Formats: sequence, structure tokens, C-alpha cells
Amino acid sequence: MRRILKSDANVIDLTDEQLAAEAVREDSDGPAFGELLRRLREPIWRICFRLMGHEDDAADAAQEVFVRLFFNRDKFAGRSKYTTWAHSVAVRTCLAQRRSRGRRQRRVSGATDEMIDGAAARESPTAAEDKLDLAVMLDVLDENDRALLVLKYAENYSHEELAEMFEISVSACKMRISRAREKVRERFE
Repeated sequence: MRRILKSDANVIDLTDEQLAAEAVREDSDGPAFGELLRRLREPIWRICFRLMGHEDDAADAAQEVFVRLFFNRDKFAGRSKYTTWAHSVAVRTCLAQRRSRGRRQRRVSGATDEMIDGAAARESPTAAEDKLDLAVMLDVLDENDRALLVLKYAENYSHEELAEMFEISVSACKMRISRAREKVRERFE
């Protein structure tokens, strides 16, 4: 039996967690799920863009995230904020797509780290410094550490929220972030 909200306008007064519960009861893409999508559209796309690094890839990843949120809407257990849960779905989706894309690109790309380092050594120090950007710097990290740094410093997630998203302890989260920052510093003094 489908529960109908008094009016679609009432959904904007509900919290994300209440909307998530209502979306499960609706058992469709009704007003509650629609409102969740409206609220999450920008933050999910932003996370996808930061993790994927390209607008088209981010759009594909965001679409996949929304599909997963729809089909897994009954999996939200309420142990955290709904946005934290939804963002963790976005992170896992992007990481899986980056790993898949990375395998394809490694087969296609003929450039090695040694070739890139050699070209950088031949350039003047100021030219090399001018060309450094955050995406290049983060590419020295593995996918999970890259995502941790992006979410911590670009999206301002707390260590506790990140630990929940990545299913690790808070101390492990702090240690991984610290090690990832150190690795970037070592590579790009």
C-alpha cells in the first residue's frame, strides 16, 4: 500500500532522513525521492567531478550514483546522516569507475613516470612550478587516499564522517590522510 504525502509541497519541510524513509514507503520515484535528488544533485555532482577530474566522466558517475541511490534506497539504515550515506555511495561509484578507467588508460598510454620526470627535469624550475595543479599532484596517490584528501579538504568532511564512508576507524582515517599529504609533499616539494 502506497502512503501519499498530504502535498508535494510538504516534502521540502522534511529532513533528508525523513525523506529517505518516505522514499522507501513510496516504493517508486515519488515526491520524497524527487526532493532528495533535488537536494543532492549539486553536492553529488561536485564530488563526482572532483574525484573523476573531467566533466563528462563526472556526469556519467553522478548518473550512476542516482541510479544506485534509487535501487538501494531501502539500504539506508539511519546510522548516519543520509547525505553522508549518499556521498559514500558517490565515492565508491567514482572509485570503481576511476579504477576501471585507469586500467584502460594504462593500456593506452605509453608515457611512463620516468619519461614524465625526465621532461620535468629539462624544464626550468619556474615553468615546472607553473604547470603543477592539484589534479596532477593528487594523481601520485592511490584512489582511496586521493578521495580521502579531496573529501577532507575540498568538501570539508570530518574525520569521523570520512571514517564512516570508508569503513575504517577514525585513527586510521587520520593516519591515511597524514600519509597521503606527506606523499604529495615529498613528490612536489
